[in-house]
Amino acid sequence: MSERYNAKVIESKWQAAWDAEGTDRAEADSAKPKYYVLEMFPYPSGKIHMGHVRNYTMGDVVARYKRARGFNVLHPMGWDAFGLPAENAAMERNVHPGEWTYENIATMRRQLKSMGLSLDWEREIATCHPDYYVHQQRMFLDFLDADLAYRKESWVNWDPVDNTVLANEQVIEGRGWRSGALVEKRLLSQWFFRITEYAEELLEALNELDRWPDKVRTMQSNWIGRSTGARVNFELIGGYGNGEPAKPLEVYTTRPDTLFGASFCALSPNHPLSTELAHDNPAIAKFAEECNRLGTGEQAIEKAEKIGIDTGLRARHPFVEGLELPVFVANFVLMEYGTGAIFGCPAHDQRDLDFARKYGLPVIPVVCPRDQDAATFEIGTEAFIDNGRLINSEFLNGLDVPSAIERAIDKLVANNQGEARINYRLRDWGISRQRYWGCPIPIIHCTNCGALPVPRSELPVLLPENVAFDTPGNPLDSHPTWRSVPCPACGAEAKRDSDTMDTFVDSSWYYARFCSPRAGDPVLKKGVSQWLPVDQYIGGVEHAVLHLLYSRFYMRAMKRCGYVTIDEPFAGLFTQGMVCHETYQDTNGNWLYPEEVKPDGQGGVTRIEDGTVVTVGRSVSMSKSKRNVVDPEEIIESYGADTARLFMLSDSPPERDLEWSDTGIKGAWRFLGTLWRMVEELGTVASVPAASGGEGASDMQRSIHSAIAGVTGDLEKFHFNRAVARIRQLTNELAEGARKTPDEQMTYRVGLEIVLRLLAPMTPHICAELWSRLGREEKLLAMPWPEADEKYLQQKTVILPVQVNGKKRATIELPLDHDNSIAEVTALAHEGVQRAISGKEVRKVIVIPGKIVNVVA
Repeated sequence: MSERYNAKVIESKWQAAWDAEGTDRAEADSAKPKYYVLEMFPYPSGKIHMGHVRNYTMGDVVARYKRARGFNVLHPMGWDAFGLPAENAAMERNVHPGEWTYENIATMRRQLKSMGLSLDWEREIATCHPDYYVHQQRMFLDFLDADLAYRKESWVNWDPVDNTVLANEQVIEGRGWRSGALVEKRLLSQWFFRITEYAEELLEALNELDRWPDKVRTMQSNWIGRSTGARVNFELIGGYGNGEPAKPLEVYTTRPDTLFGASFCALSPNHPLSTELAHDNPAIAKFAEECNRLGTGEQAIEKAEKIGIDTGLRARHPFVEGLELPVFVANFVLMEYGTGAIFGCPAHDQRDLDFARKYGLPVIPVVCPRDQDAATFEIGTEAFIDNGRLINSEFLNGLDVPSAIERAIDKLVANNQGEARINYRLRDWGISRQRYWGCPIPIIHCTNCGALPVPRSELPVLLPENVAFDTPGNPLDSHPTWRSVPCPACGAEAKRDSDTMDTFVDSSWYYARFCSPRAGDPVLKKGVSQWLPVDQYIGGVEHAVLHLLYSRFYMRAMKRCGYVTIDEPFAGLFTQGMVCHETYQDTNGNWLYPEEVKPDGQGGVTRIEDGTVVTVGRSVSMSKSKRNVVDPEEIIESYGADTARLFMLSDSPPERDLEWSDTGIKGAWRFLGTLWRMVEELGTVASVPAASGGEGASDMQRSIHSAIAGVTGDLEKFHFNRAVARIRQLTNELAEGARKTPDEQMTYRVGLEIVLRLLAPMTPHICAELWSRLGREEKLLAMPWPEADEKYLQQKTVILPVQVNGKKRATIELPLDHDNSIAEVTALAHEGVQRAISGKEVRKVIVIPGKIVNVVA
């Protein structure tokens, strides 16, 4: 009787063997070509989730496949271990963030190892370890020397609950991405990285990243936001402060062609002029304060009512003699874009139009659709934002928009009222965060000497262990001893900078540290020259902008400081979809876990505990908040890691969201069970000598080599689900094929071996076990990738459609080299064609060889 497939025992056995043999370690010196595959490293939250299983399974398939193709593969793992969740956990559980973090790392390491991932654990790093962040501090000082790091006062997004600065992307509809609190604006002294210095280079280089998804390149391009326009100087009328005349108001616009439609100017609440006016105008001060409490995200501003306050200042129109425009402070003008000041053209910008209608300002159309009469064209509730011809614009009348923009800029330059200007949406990267659990910024502040770098010999600046989280704010600010240090220049009492670095800094260079993770310098040139760039990077599309853009900048900054010689960190990028599950709510609206419900047999769902009706919601990304999660550890315990891996690869194209289903996981389990039985039942076939002849064997050989070619192509293109489908099809054909002759029996055995070799990157444990049970002495992992024999890929027959009077009535199979007479006779003899003709005279038969047969009757 065959031994039953026991995934738990088999997977433990092979994981121990691979670990002992060191099969997953990258070779420091090798004649093989290198291949660096990396999945975005996880935050150690405590347990892996199904998104991790999918992400790391994909990377592991690539790593194992490339090893089989003869590459020296680097496939490391680490932990993005700093951040606010650890501080929140410290407050909730009364534990140190480090203790919580390292316990989570241990748990997740064990869980990832249970998946059988071929990771080089000897290169493991954690960003919260001093051996990592000491090098980050060194590079910060290098960036400071290279003028890539600087400090300035800046308006920032402030989360009043987490008590820290947030990046614009961490503000979701005006609320903090973690706390959900309404975000405020605050003016703080912050450290910045000068990413804008590389804006044009980062934009242009996107064209060379041809192995990145187009959507990601587009997202980065939009975020960099290059625009060509004009700087316009508006002369201001009216005094403020001490009564001195105001300086000209500088406005950046991409549409100088619409200047004749201007009816007002507007300032950001945080514009320097707004701040100056607020000193003597309590109404402006109050308005700016209210704006800073209303959230900062662009989405929130778009949704908010467009309101403002008249400053009393007036701006002279640059083209219209005697026209003065009111100057407002408005809630929809962003200091982060352009100059923080705009001119409003209500007819051709929806925000400007909403604002103008509220305050009764003129709405003057200056661009008209080409098919409409300029004399009757009016603006209603929607601004006209399409192209057209210029109207009501004196010297611009009749021009198209591009020509009018060029002409308007020429006029501004000639009148000394402005100039052409390229602008970027991208802003310098603010890296200061007011929290404890992060990389300390190595700066000392002295009242006499200013901000000075910590001497390099005193690095790392370590986080103090004895911190308290019982009061709001940054524990480093209130630490009794940590901040106080002597000034490195004058020796006077000074203070450490209590801000820590944005965790995006930690993840912007970790891929380079993996190349030489135990080096005394941030990187070794030998290591980075051997491994970088990363050949295949894998992760979620939610990191398409910030993490990837920051990493691209960081690599360039490291190059300037002499650490590397390349610009781009990731040659290839793949973004996988989410893992989704339908949601469940009880009668009170409480979320339920999938294991708390069951089908009622009538198409509905009930709660197991009391039989009450459950509301089934749409399938969304698995999240703890909605409880629509499936625990990977339970799946691995019940079905095995190979089953979980196979399901993650087979059920959906990898770039799309995957719908979790119990039937899908059970189907993967049944397939592996079938494969197990096929090998176990093989018996003594291995001793049967090969014989000559046998058409059945030849047909099977064609199927085998077709599968090899197809799976190879699929893996190269990340079509994992197609590769799985081909392997299952081949397995089915083997199971159903003839095994009467010795040749057919031997082909069957060879076919099973090919199935195991093709499937090994996906389900490595069961394949290694079955390979050994076939009596093969070579280890499966040492086997090269199978190559398809071209002679078996040559097509022998072709299937042609047959049309009768223009309608398809049949298909016929003919030899590939058939002549027209054979095609004609075969088509007319087909019963479907005979029924369609039904006694009619056949007037003509047109054969297009290899394509189609047309019968005219």
